[in-house]
Amino acid sequence: MDISQTQIINVSDLRIGHYVYLDLGWMQHPFPLNHFKIQSQAQINTIRTLGLAQVRYAPDYSDEKIIATPISSSDITQPIPTLEELRIKQHQSILRAQRNQLLESDRRFNDAVLIYQKITQNIDKDAGLALQNAEKLINDMITDFLSHDDIAIRLLSENNAEQNTLHSLNVTILSMLLAKTSGLSMPQIAEVGIAGLLHDIGKIMLPYRVRSFNEQMTGAEKNLYESHVLLGVNIAKKMGCNSLIQLMIAQHHERDDGSGFPARLMDMSIPIPSQIVGLINAYDNLCNPANPSLAITPHEAISIVFAKMRNQFNQDTISRFVRMMGVYPPGSTVQLTDNRYAIVISVNSARPLKPNIIVYDRNIPVDDALILDLTTHPELNIQRSIKPIELPKAVYDYLSPRKRACYFFERGQIITSTAS
Repeated sequence: MDISQTQIINVSDLRIGHYVYLDLGWMQHPFPLNHFKIQSQAQINTIRTLGLAQVRYAPDYSDEKIIATPISSSDITQPIPTLEELRIKQHQSILRAQRNQLLESDRRFNDAVLIYQKITQNIDKDAGLALQNAEKLINDMITDFLSHDDIAIRLLSENNAEQNTLHSLNVTILSMLLAKTSGLSMPQIAEVGIAGLLHDIGKIMLPYRVRSFNEQMTGAEKNLYESHVLLGVNIAKKMGCNSLIQLMIAQHHERDDGSGFPARLMDMSIPIPSQIVGLINAYDNLCNPANPSLAITPHEAISIVFAKMRNQFNQDTISRFVRMMGVYPPGSTVQLTDNRYAIVISVNSARPLKPNIIVYDRNIPVDDALILDLTTHPELNIQRSIKPIELPKAVYDYLSPRKRACYFFERGQIITSTAS
């Protein structure tokens, strides 16, 4: 912000809600950033220990009605830790909380991987039990995450599970969230989730060489590959899935313009739940193809969906999907308006243009890097997406872009730092 847009205020007059600028070096105060909105009386107390009589503040970024919190004598006279102790304690506390959040998300995703593998193994032995396992997985996701309003999409650590397993879970998670965003009921969201989980289940009946489409396939191989759709419908029927779930599996490769398969449907004949699973399937195949060398960035995939697939899917569904994922979906490597590099870690559909990121900083070890919430920095934005291969080597090694992006739900606000 231009200094002319700030005003001077006495430190004694600071209140919760003021957006302040501390004109001090990074090591001269314990805060992760030298400009931030005051959130607590404790922060005011700390500012009073810095030896500043006055500070700058930004009226435009401050709360309209500053909350005047009474100051008790105990607030001022109680022992204050040193600046370095406060800085280290705050950093360690945030870092520990962030790691715990990621570990919990990774654990839930790994549990889902094991359940999916159990489902595929049980289909021949006990198809009914396979459906029960699928229903429990989906219902747990709804209870723990989708029944709540504030849900984010979280990028996970690299996962070594088989590609089709990771793809099926990505489609499940993103399809359920898009179904919720589209206003579907909880029973409908559950059906979308099961269809997303099982949409490629027919591939277990195919040889590995034809489980993924490629341009070099012969006509016979292409026909065999496309047969996974009807094979999947038959398996879903054997498991006891209802007709709506079977329909979504049958239509997950259909397109509004008639270019899909196997029925070549077109002209608004594909219902919204099938559109949702089909759109998410197409998006994840762009980001996470069977051949990793063909992968494109999440930002590029969003651009293709919006610009080149608009005739293949319902327009409202595409618009809701783009709003949900943001212009820079999780996994995108980006450059900020201050020219620093970062990777997008999570996106909340309520705030898609202000994702949570990890910023490259050569002065901070990668294991100590904190997640930065862009919503707390109105002056900082994403300038552009950048391909991982275009990153300087030191930045690439630090940010470690995922070769295969795996997603999971994150309930509530992801713990972030105000540092930039």
